[in-house]
Amino acid sequence: MTNNERLFSGGRNIALKIPPHEFDQTLRFYRDTLGLRQLDNHLPSHVFEFGANLLWLDRSDTMTHTEIWLELRTPDTNSAAARLEINGVARCDAIEHLPEGFDGFWITSPGNIVHLVHGPQQDI
Repeated sequence: MTNNERLFSGGRNIALKIPPHEFDQTLRFYRDTLGLRQLDNHLPSHVFEFGANLLWLDRSDTMTHTEIWLELRTPDTNSAAARLEINGVARCDAIEHLPEGFDGFWITSPGNIVHLVHGPQQDI
């Protein structure tokens, strides 16, 4: 990787992890109130076009409040993991299972925003 290449870039996916008691009203807000275009075939998630991004609404039975989760892309997950470790960023892979062989991992920012960091072959 050259000095001119970026190790991280924002991905197109934004996930809202929503507790059961807030899920239906949140879904109605994005679908009915705002009228965002909903995409098909993503159940149990509900996915909406959100500008150039995709907004995923995920019902999470273990959450007590809604959290926003973001996606980061990297051309090299090993270099990305090393840079994050050097900078004191802890991985939190236990937060949600990733498929076997998935080239990626979970971290949180200092403000406790969860980020999925993944390689170029892992389009979501």
